[in-house]
Amino acid sequence: MIQRIQTLYLLLSALVSAGLIFVLHLWTNSADVPVYAKDEYLYLGLFLGSALLSLISIFSYKNRKFQFVLGRLNIILNFILLGFFVYQLLIPPGESHISEKGVGIFIPILSIVLLVLANKAIKKDEDLVKSVDRLR
Repeated sequence: MIQRIQTLYLLLSALVSAGLIFVLHLWTNSADVPVYAKDEYLYLGLFLGSALLSLISIFSYKNRKFQFVLGRLNIILNFILLGFFVYQLLIPPGESHISEKGVGIFIPILSIVLLVLANKAIKKDEDLVKSVDRLR
């Protein structure tokens, strides 16, 4: 079952959460230095936690309900991460150390979309198995 489409979605989500944080900067500080997630330990931990949840979900393919729950938890984690970014965006410019927002702030949105697609495919597989069980 590891060759299913949800595995691809979960793998892409893990790659986005763990890989793009080192490529795309989150914001530029007041000294015009780009700040990456590796510079902020809270964001680094949340991104790597999201990638870890995706990888654990990939290898728990025998228990689809648990895989679905892990996907939901990962979506919640990404919404929390997105909430931190929105909070950073809403701080008035004079009080913030952020001078320019980066593209890396949108990584959780891409991850959420991939996780929703994976959960949709997991749910579809679970419904298929339940329908086959009814026929027996």
